[in-house]
Amino acid sequence: MSDKDTIRQRTLEATHLQAIEGNPLDAEQLAMFEMFDREGWSPERQRAYILERARSAAAQQAAE
Repeated sequence: MSDKDTIRQRTLEATHLQAIEGNPLDAEQLAMFEMFDREGWSPERQRAYILERARSAAAQQAAE
């Protein structure tokens, strides 16, 4: 199995575990993680991206 196949398998397993825990990923979230895998983002870059998205979403909710 190639590295890409291994990463894809881990992503699918993580998605399944999220669903079991009652917090399934939506299509947008799944696409985001697939983008990280496809483009080879570092864990640090992934974390920064996710934190910025969370901050933006919180700011939008606060503004409403």
